[in-house]
Amino acid sequence: MIKNRFGRSEWAGAFGDLGVLIPFVVGYISITKMDPLGILIAFGVFLIAAGLYYRTPFPVQPMKIIGGAALTQATIITPNAIWSAGLFTGTFWLLIGLSGTLTYISKIVSKPIIRGIVFGLGISFMLNGLNMMRTDILIAAIALVATLLLLENRYIPAMFALLILGVAVTLIQNPNLGQELLSVRPHLRLPEFSLIMPTWNELATGIFILALPQIPLSLGNAVIAVTAENNRLFPERPVTEKQTAVFQGIMNILVPFYGGIPMCHGAGGMAAHVRFGARTGGAVVILGACLLVLGLLFSSSVLLLFSMIHLCVLGVMMFFAGLELAMSVHDADIERKDFFVLLITAGFSLWNVAAGLLVGLIVQEMIKRNLFKLW
Repeated sequence: MIKNRFGRSEWAGAFGDLGVLIPFVVGYISITKMDPLGILIAFGVFLIAAGLYYRTPFPVQPMKIIGGAALTQATIITPNAIWSAGLFTGTFWLLIGLSGTLTYISKIVSKPIIRGIVFGLGISFMLNGLNMMRTDILIAAIALVATLLLLENRYIPAMFALLILGVAVTLIQNPNLGQELLSVRPHLRLPEFSLIMPTWNELATGIFILALPQIPLSLGNAVIAVTAENNRLFPERPVTEKQTAVFQGIMNILVPFYGGIPMCHGAGGMAAHVRFGARTGGAVVILGACLLVLGLLFSSSVLLLFSMIHLCVLGVMMFFAGLELAMSVHDADIERKDFFVLLITAGFSLWNVAAGLLVGLIVQEMIKRNLFKLW
């Protein structure tokens, strides 16, 4: 049986997905006014569970569409609506996984479509990373060069250098943060179980505005693509779409009762962990343990602690995660028709993963039926 490792490379890879995690967590805390304790505890517990269960760097991330809608429409979306969305999506994925429906879906979605989704996600990560790097181009350039030089360094992992650089730049640009940091003291808070009692309006908002638009994205990225990416990178530790969906369902059914947010897996998160050194589930166990300690002892100071890592450095992390993801689709022997499906799926996935999946399936079937010919 392959065991998790907890060495230097796993520690470095553990923090590879911070470019996605931190902005969403900060947004939920500062904009929707959710308690950081529940959010951090939920991520901590299920990152540890994912590492122990899959034994690969299987990520746990915020659900993007739910998070984006909650943060941009915070005036009408309450925590109860967010928790309702989590309960609905959790129930949906648990039922879909246990019913065997995903086995049928996975047979329809061909390899070029999966690779197109992965490629589109990779380019999307790179573009988002570049946008974050624009906040300080000089620092971003230094971070990019340092990462390129240290990516394969066994003694100084690139992630450690990035974290040190990010904190150093923040302290130089905002010296008052250093004084605030020195005043931080641990204060133990334990999570409390609470019964979710949304109003009918909050329940409808959670289901129709938040949860339903998320499902196609989760199917493409958080179930199909991440499963394919795991099995490509770690063929000795394969997983099935059913396992991924059921785990995702269990997560989202449980976390609302402790104040957590809707969570999923993601191919980009796996690429981020792997790009910076992770090779086993030990990396996500480490990240989960850190978030658990942060939640239990420092939940009142989490916004300050997260602000210590400069935004442009988080952008560099996201850029290289996207690069790793995009490079994974390379195949010199791919047929012209399959490459066409891959590219059109990737193009639409840049806009919306669900649209990429749908368009890819339509084009794939049109080619099979000779409804048009490639020039």
